Amino acid sequence: MLGRTVVLCMAGVCCKCPVSLSVFKRSLSVTPRGCGTPRCLLPSWRLGERGLQEAARPCSALRPAGYYRHTTFFCLFCQESMSLSLRTCYLYLNQTSRSFAAVIQALDGELRHAVCIFYLVLRALDTVEDDMTIPLDKKVPMLNDFHTYLYQDGWCFTESQEKDRQVLSDFPTISLEFRNLAQQYRDVISDICHRMGAGMADFLEKKVGSMKEWDLYCHYVAGLVGIGLSQLFSASQLEDPEVGRDTELANSMGLFLQKTNIIRDYLEDTQEGRAFWPQEAWSQFAGRLEDLAQPEKLESALSCLNLLVTDALQHVPDVIAYLSRLHNQSVFNFCAIPQVMAIATLSTCYNNPMVFQRVVKIRKGQAVTLMMEATNMNAVRSIIAQYSQEILQKVSHTDPSRDKTLHILALIREKSALSQSSLASRTHHLSPMYLSAAMLLAALSWQYLSTTAAQGTGDMQEQ
Repeated sequence: MLGRTVVLCMAGVCCKCPVSLSVFKRSLSVTPRGCGTPRCLLPSWRLGERGLQEAARPCSALRPAGYYRHTTFFCLFCQESMSLSLRTCYLYLNQTSRSFAAVIQALDGELRHAVCIFYLVLRALDTVEDDMTIPLDKKVPMLNDFHTYLYQDGWCFTESQEKDRQVLSDFPTISLEFRNLAQQYRDVISDICHRMGAGMADFLEKKVGSMKEWDLYCHYVAGLVGIGLSQLFSASQLEDPEVGRDTELANSMGLFLQKTNIIRDYLEDTQEGRAFWPQEAWSQFAGRLEDLAQPEKLESALSCLNLLVTDALQHVPDVIAYLSRLHNQSVFNFCAIPQVMAIATLSTCYNNPMVFQRVVKIRKGQAVTLMMEATNMNAVRSIIAQYSQEILQKVSHTDPSRDKTLHILALIREKSALSQSSLASRTHHLSPMYLSAAMLLAALSWQYLSTTAAQGTGDMQEQ
């Protein structure tokens, strides 16, 4: 689940072709239609650049030419069996998602294409929301009507100034592949797009005030993504119908990711004039949200930060319950990896003054390790228990949220409890195929992260 990790594809696990994992091919030979320059959420899918994205955006408003010309891998036979329009969609996926390109392309069967198109449709919707050059009297109807554009052959929008504008200028390619999906997938994607567009329109002219409004905003931009993905999982028959029906758990999956990224991105957002921290929280500690970054406000800032981390942690029991229901390995990996990165990020952020000085991220090696290990429920429980314990050790006796924090950590500890034998080995139940896949993904992730760090993009900064 999704909205800044890595832009890669896995070969070998991206299909069931009887070929070696070493069969790779560069994918950037496909020339996209449209003249848009690639832009830097989903994820949490947080639409608008906040999912669980562990690589920061480049500083420039428009990425330099050739920025995406790193090696992206496809299974040779998979790529050549796709239509040109579908290959273009996967190219756009890799250009616009540094969080979910890898795990989407590791999904099994036709679900892979459905989730790829789902991502691109919501990315296009989010690009409209984020584009401040579109006047409100034009933007509001576009958001409300966006789901109807899926069935209009030629609809596109060429006036966007956003970095991801190619998904709007070449929307006919995306909508074509949407209409090529099976009916059960189209119904889910259209419904979520409709509900999300309406929610985005509602929040265009108001700030996030109460904690309830924070939950509602996160529901619109991330919880609905979790619900839609869950319905796609069930529609594919890779998961039980109950996974798609339980919207409360699915919503929590999205909210946990979204809140984590809102918390982490405090400084970046305030510097760009965006306010996602709820006023009900920060107004207890400062007159203005941006005042929390002032050195003399450090104690109050940390109290506010810890309050919001505690609020986000309340979703972890639901995350555990949701992941425990999953049966398909590719779906489990897709859902679990962002969630364990989220709790690792919260552990890094908790009571950390650096949140108010820069964007705090988990380390490269830490991220790769989590991607390799989070492939079964025992491992995920162990990871959650580990980071919950790290947060527990940081709880101050004077923190105003101390009692609430201790309570939710105790509940998480109970939900993630494992026997000593289970804790001893996180990868005991992994098959050789999935161990190989995880090692490949980790190796490619490390290569990509190291390359982009050398290019000065600032991703995955060492703590």
